[in-house]
Amino acid sequence: MRTPHSSDTFNQIHIDVARNATDDFNLFHDRNRWLRINHNPFQGPIALGFQLESLIEHKIFLYRQLNNEHALISDNNLRFSNYQFSFVNAVKPGQVVSIDIKTSQLKDEPETILSNRIAVKAGGVLALLGYKKESKFALFLPNPVIPQFGALNQHPDRSFISGSNFFLKRKFISSSNAKNFLCGSLVDQDAFFDPFKNKAVFPEIFPCSLISSALLEKAVIEKHDFERNPLVYMSHKISIDRSYLAQLKSGDALYILIKQIPAESKKEGIGHAINSPYHYECYGLMEDKTILYRALISLAPLEQILNSLKQ
Repeated sequence: MRTPHSSDTFNQIHIDVARNATDDFNLFHDRNRWLRINHNPFQGPIALGFQLESLIEHKIFLYRQLNNEHALISDNNLRFSNYQFSFVNAVKPGQVVSIDIKTSQLKDEPETILSNRIAVKAGGVLALLGYKKESKFALFLPNPVIPQFGALNQHPDRSFISGSNFFLKRKFISSSNAKNFLCGSLVDQDAFFDPFKNKAVFPEIFPCSLISSALLEKAVIEKHDFERNPLVYMSHKISIDRSYLAQLKSGDALYILIKQIPAESKKEGIGHAINSPYHYECYGLMEDKTILYRALISLAPLEQILNSLKQ
């Protein structure tokens, strides 16, 4: 059984709320500064990638509820939530956004995985394409190699950890920011937070969305020119441990570690034919160094993408 297409519309206020909730200062989302971007083809601000994924997260949750799949996930201990998306086009304010969730596929060998193919269109044009999968083990970066850095709170925030190529960004989880992020993502915050029932459940994508802020801070340290060399997302591959997410509380510290890595042999998204050096291994660690999420994030220079479209 599958759900019909669902349609939503982002306005500029939703983009502003989402980027403020996550400290995302990318010029592409700024109602005033988008004009500064060199050869910006979008003619206005665009929605955040994680904002779209947050909406997808909620649509999938409703789909699972409709098709009685939450019990299946629990019974099979599918503790990891995995998102794999290629960015094909931008989503602009005022465009009708439709999300198509294909029928669930359950695979038992070599391990149990519940999977749905997802397509997102904006204004009738494909914007995002990929999968949402539930699994027992992380599908991305299953065997992470993270040096023993000691107490992460002893390292300076927004800096490269001495003796390594990992950049550290420290954020503090806030229920108010999570609520605002949900509102900016067109998601009813009451599905996660209800003070009358003492309910406070952080959504999966919110802590992951702080990766954008960390990448931007890293770029500032490296003196990247955001106006002359703007970057856009090509793909996201994210694995989140729901068992640790359930332990997350407002006020908890989240340590985001980022390392630049070589490009994958098979590249995806709008920059699949582009030789971009902007590929990152990202981890969200809790205070005890538990890995809340791990992600592979790929970006490409806008100029290269525009040149490839002319060919």
